[in-house]
Amino acid sequence: MFTVWAPEAERVRVRVDGADHAMTAATGGWWRADVTGTDYAFLLGDDEKPLPDPRSLRQPHGVHEASRVYDHSAFAWTDSGWTGRPLPGGVVYELHLGTFTGGGTFDSAIERLGHLVDLGITHVELLPVNSFDGTAGWGYDGVLWGAVHEPYGGPDGLKRFVDACHARGLAVVLDVVYNHLGPSGAYLDRFGPYFAGATDWGAGLNLDGPGSDEVRRYVIDNALGWLRDFHADGLRLDAVHALVDKRATHLLEELAAEVEELSAAVRRPLTLIAESDQNDPKLVTTREGGGYGLGAQWSDDLHHALHVRLTGETTGYYTDFAAPGALPKTLREVFFHNGTWSSFRERTHGRPLDTRKALGHRFLAYLQNHDQIGNRATGDRLSATVSPGKLACGAAVVFCSPYTPMVFMGEEWAASTPWQFFASFPDPVLAEAVRTGRRREFGRHGWGEADVPDPMDPATVARSRLDWAEPGREGHREMLELYRTLIRLRRERPELADPRLAGLVVEAAPDDSWLVLHRGALRLACNFGAEEVTVPLGGTADEVLLTWGAPGPDLAGQAAVRLPGESFALVSTGP
Repeated sequence: MFTVWAPEAERVRVRVDGADHAMTAATGGWWRADVTGTDYAFLLGDDEKPLPDPRSLRQPHGVHEASRVYDHSAFAWTDSGWTGRPLPGGVVYELHLGTFTGGGTFDSAIERLGHLVDLGITHVELLPVNSFDGTAGWGYDGVLWGAVHEPYGGPDGLKRFVDACHARGLAVVLDVVYNHLGPSGAYLDRFGPYFAGATDWGAGLNLDGPGSDEVRRYVIDNALGWLRDFHADGLRLDAVHALVDKRATHLLEELAAEVEELSAAVRRPLTLIAESDQNDPKLVTTREGGGYGLGAQWSDDLHHALHVRLTGETTGYYTDFAAPGALPKTLREVFFHNGTWSSFRERTHGRPLDTRKALGHRFLAYLQNHDQIGNRATGDRLSATVSPGKLACGAAVVFCSPYTPMVFMGEEWAASTPWQFFASFPDPVLAEAVRTGRRREFGRHGWGEADVPDPMDPATVARSRLDWAEPGREGHREMLELYRTLIRLRRERPELADPRLAGLVVEAAPDDSWLVLHRGALRLACNFGAEEVTVPLGGTADEVLLTWGAPGPDLAGQAAVRLPGESFALVSTGP
């Protein structure tokens, strides 16, 4: 049986294994045909161009070609004993499947899961793996959301990866994009009123206009499919601020309710993590409390405050975070902009978070992520310009904060490989438009256009792949051990993972050159500056847990610590 929603069509046929069959109109704009076969595509009206299924589960020959029938029940899962992992207390690892390993497939990524287990990771977040045009890309230009990108290994490859993760105690979060479709292969509007308006990245969805009931169902069914049929443990929802929905019940709230029902049915925690630039606590406020009820959201403000402190960059959206007190305020309140003036936006921005009730594990903290690296002109990581001491201080703040830490692949060993923007659109006109547009964009910001890597050049992808020989080399080995230790201490010392924000104490120099983060009886003292400073601990040190570039056990008994430039000390204090 083949079905498709095409409410405005007067005639629909399905081409199955080369033969055309008339479809019968059913209720609600749906069409059906009781036919069997393997490869299929739809023909609308008198148009002879076959189109792939909007709800396709497999695209073996790319997003412009016929869909293929896929049977979820045929896969032999081995994770029946998997009960999931809650996000509180976890550590997330963000990776891009195509550049995580030299092979760039699910199977080659499985071979590196031992590294993540040894590091102490609990949740693996995959950048989008749905079908997009071309072979290489970030995945955010997807157009067939239910089909797994074939060059990565297709749907069975993803299932093998999830199964392998679960066998090693790792939860899997999939990055999904519901705010727009990519520029090549987006045929949804041929079938019905799927589109409404546009975003900066492509066509947006009709979530609240005529015909939007089925469009919303399309999104929610896709999300539930990843969690139910592919056994994913959560979804990271890309740029939810670009979802235009004026209904009384927002799509995100509706989605959260249905995911909660599914979680009860499959008897394991399922987490929705949003990316939003609105600084609105409504996203992670419970539905009973008038919010949308999502599990967590990214904390860009903390990233920006840390980035300015470590690099000194103050251009673009970093301008606001050069203000004295930006880092301690963001650590205490999550949002730096919480109803305050943003010079970058030239307006007030954000809404205060009630730290008396909010829990820190609902916000992901990170030094780097795919956006903050890949959307720089040359895709340079912090390790390209920031000293190991400052990197160590930044990592210590993230892992000792009350928030859920997230690591971008390779960050844990200060990878020297960049992570650059790349795509591989076969259409030469589109490819040139992307290439030219990116160079002009950065040219306006002071970069020489020749310095911006060609996103269509396979060499750009090759440069962005991790070098797995690096973790054992000097300069990388030490950073990797620091990350392992920080994650271990966060697991062993409950104070470090305590998500309560009420009463969180952060002391800092007037210029933020040093800070002390109080975590119960523990103190993290960081000196970001180049000069030695003496930092009060707010107690007497009785045990030294970890240092970088700072005095070791001889800190015991001291009420203050002398920190050389670019160093930190994590100590336990007595009364």
